[in-house]
Amino acid sequence: MLRSVLVAVALIALASLPLSAQDALLLRPARVFDGEAMHEGWSVVVQGGRITAAGPSVDAPRGARRLELPGATLLPGLIEGHSHILLHPYNETTWNDQVLFESVGERVARGVAHARATLMAGFTTERDLGTEGAGYADVGLKAAIEKGVVPGPRLLVAGPAIVATGSYGPKGAAEWDLPKGAQEADGYDGLVRAAREQMGKGADWVKVYADYRWGARGEARPSFTTEELALLVQVVESTGRHVVAHASTKEGMMRSALAGVKTIEHGDAGDLETFQLMAERGVAFCPTVAAGYSTRTYAGWRPGVDPDPESIRRKKESFAAALQSGVKILFGGDVGVYAHGNNVLEAELMVDYGMTPEAVVKTATSGNADILGLDDRGRVRPGLLADLVAVEGDPTKDIGALRRVVMVMKGGEVVREPAGTNR
Repeated sequence: MLRSVLVAVALIALASLPLSAQDALLLRPARVFDGEAMHEGWSVVVQGGRITAAGPSVDAPRGARRLELPGATLLPGLIEGHSHILLHPYNETTWNDQVLFESVGERVARGVAHARATLMAGFTTERDLGTEGAGYADVGLKAAIEKGVVPGPRLLVAGPAIVATGSYGPKGAAEWDLPKGAQEADGYDGLVRAAREQMGKGADWVKVYADYRWGARGEARPSFTTEELALLVQVVESTGRHVVAHASTKEGMMRSALAGVKTIEHGDAGDLETFQLMAERGVAFCPTVAAGYSTRTYAGWRPGVDPDPESIRRKKESFAAALQSGVKILFGGDVGVYAHGNNVLEAELMVDYGMTPEAVVKTATSGNADILGLDDRGRVRPGLLADLVAVEGDPTKDIGALRRVVMVMKGGEVVREPAGTNR
């Protein structure tokens, strides 16, 4: 209680005068996780939207204001690696109904709320992997955030994503051609044309569905050949962008890894051989454990009470194989399947499934920054963006501390303060 009072008093004092990103600010937490290691007694100076100093004894510019964060850990702003900012939890409205019946206007309005919730949860960067029927609304939302129209994390967007004809939904009676949740493309010319169109309209990443639930009995099966995927990678990489592949089957994962995609999402059927190939090829793995966990709970499963469903058992086995293989792990939960702002659920489950809290925190900061090519963030280091979050406690020992957010800073601006603080 005393700690919370001290934090509030410190922030009220800070708020007595307008604070811009150009003002120098000295942050004094109990400890700093710099993206790789924990440091007790460090302070951090930010000015002009960047970190200017960090260490045990730093000199703040004359006139710099202080922000005391007693008992808190300061760490880089968290990076969400797999989201759908235009979707909301499927136990509220099914995916099909969101795609078919919610207007783009409604979905963008929801996206604005989702972006704010994500930022307030300490996630200052988010890779959004498909608008699911909302065209390039993610490109527009990204621009609105960058212009300061609405609050939100720094977005990396993928536009509509690419699927093979006939593989994706929504589906209905065979005589009806329903709007799809992604852009259909086939063969070399079709894939190249779709990728170039998406990049031209603002996609930072090109997402391809290397497999999907379109087998003869509705089971997941590959949807593109290795050669098709390799050409897609060649075209996209030549522009300085990367390809991310949805792949839940072993064959889809193997084809994607051989083709040279940057990251593979889901990997439910991945085994040690698959993940070792990915590690050899430098392909990172985004397990999205929270998505399957959430959909099972929507179906009535009670974690800790009922036995694990087969899908959960398989996910735990594939995640264990990934950890054993040494493949790089990307933090990303497929948030949108579950509530935006609850991103930390993925971190908690990764710990439950075998990672240490420290490894998860590193993955969600410097690890994601390295995999996604974001060399201006993900660490507390002079010269990098002042995207920072303070949490009560030590998340490298208790992953739940990531939920106890005290402060969020984006580009040197404090965007979240304790309740009761008025600016």
